[in-house]
Amino acid sequence: MCSIARPVYARRRFTRRQCENGVPDPSLISPDTWTHDQVLLDRPGNDEIQLRLFRDYSTNVDLYPAFQEYFRTSQVPLPAVWGANDQIFGTDGARAFRRDLPKPRSIFSGHFALESHLDAIIGNIRGFFGRVSS
Repeated sequence: MCSIARPVYARRRFTRRQCENGVPDPSLISPDTWTHDQVLLDRPGNDEIQLRLFRDYSTNVDLYPAFQEYFRTSQVPLPAVWGANDQIFGTDGARAFRRDLPKPRSIFSGHFALESHLDAIIGNIRGFFGRVSS
């Protein structure tokens, strides 16, 4: 996420690896994906913003019990799409949703699952809204 002290080619290679992470067929990921992300990451001052977000991420964990309790007690319908081979957001997070909201959820492959499984994910989302809006 952070491009501090990395040469441009290394930053781009890192961003591309994140986009292709866990995808069985990286050719499904358009180069536009990592190119667009890198342009946004390279904006002046964004290095520090990314570092602050990264350092602050651990504070989310303190909020998990409140979210989990809400899901258990409300049983709110929730479409959850998860990258099964995602090394950035592991499958333990998806399993936690399933524990608190036991209805089946959709799990796909990779960190950028929308890039490699767009049609299937759209189908799942449409099906979800068709069920909850009836």
